[in-house]
Amino acid sequence: MRFCTIVGARPQFIKAAVVSRALAEVGIEEVLVHTGQHYDAGLSQVFFDELGIPQPSVNLEVGSGTHAVQTGAVMTQLEDYLRAQTAFDGVVVYGDTNSTLAGALVAAKMLLPLAHVEAGLRSFNRRMPEEVNRIVADRLAQHLFCPTRTAVENLEREGIVDGVHLSGDVMLDATRYFADRAVTRQPLAALTAHAPRGYYLATVHRAENTDDPARLAGIFDGLGRLGGPVLLPLHPRTRGRLGGFAVPSNVTLMEPVGYLAMLTLVREAGRVLTDSGGLQKEAFWLGVPCVTLRTETEWVETLDHGWNRLAGSDPAAIAAAAAQSPSGPPQTFGAAPGGTASERIARLLIQAYS
Repeated sequence: MRFCTIVGARPQFIKAAVVSRALAEVGIEEVLVHTGQHYDAGLSQVFFDELGIPQPSVNLEVGSGTHAVQTGAVMTQLEDYLRAQTAFDGVVVYGDTNSTLAGALVAAKMLLPLAHVEAGLRSFNRRMPEEVNRIVADRLAQHLFCPTRTAVENLEREGIVDGVHLSGDVMLDATRYFADRAVTRQPLAALTAHAPRGYYLATVHRAENTDDPARLAGIFDGLGRLGGPVLLPLHPRTRGRLGGFAVPSNVTLMEPVGYLAMLTLVREAGRVLTDSGGLQKEAFWLGVPCVTLRTETEWVETLDHGWNRLAGSDPAAIAAAAAQSPSGPPQTFGAAPGGTASERIARLLIQAYS
């Protein structure tokens, strides 16, 4: 069996780190294509280096651009690359980025079976480009690997039942595997001035927040109202939007960090404030309360007992949510029915082509 896996953004590199290992263990040959959607070294190469991901066979180097420009560039170059290769048994895509959408469309046009890892997630907000991307990928996929029962039920309501599997969450695999291998506090200079649980960790990168000056200003106002220091590893998109208003004095801007460093930052934080889907889950699994800087989440399981609270961009709501504590213990979600999610996905693919 021979599959082409499409990755292009930080969350996909993390998921590929565990799934690629599982595919190799069952004898599936994988050709990794990096679209270049994330091209900053702090958001791309560092993940390949520290997570042991096989180097991609090709980097399409599409870079940034509008959704149409970026998606179109990936489609054009990916189609040319696939046509020049020995035949594949299928294409694997992850999550909900423009690389996911482009990979799904090219696979469909080339009549290649498509496997979508993290199928069935819904925010029910189609203003989010990620929501459109994941809906299209789910419509085109023959193998839909759902991280949670909620995701399976979302697909059932949409009439999608064939090829749907409750696989478990590969991000849980990654968190469990790499948390024990994460860097110690010493290499992270930003931590040396703070006791464990003595700071807030924040990330802001989604276009709905970074591209709306009022929302971005509201988020920073909310961070400024927190009763302690805030560490903010800054996404390049966010850095480019900071002109015109002052960053609160309690907010320390940092360069992007790798996955292992981020796990350490999360584990040591008193609270996490983020608009990232993956970081909501990592905080939950590591037992750190989270405030989501959106008004909805795909990961509704994290809301149980107040471990995750939705605050949007309203400064007062952000400060109020950060001041509250969970009302009960976190209940682990995303576990695979047997073994790990990555192993289950590899086994299901083998069974499908036997």
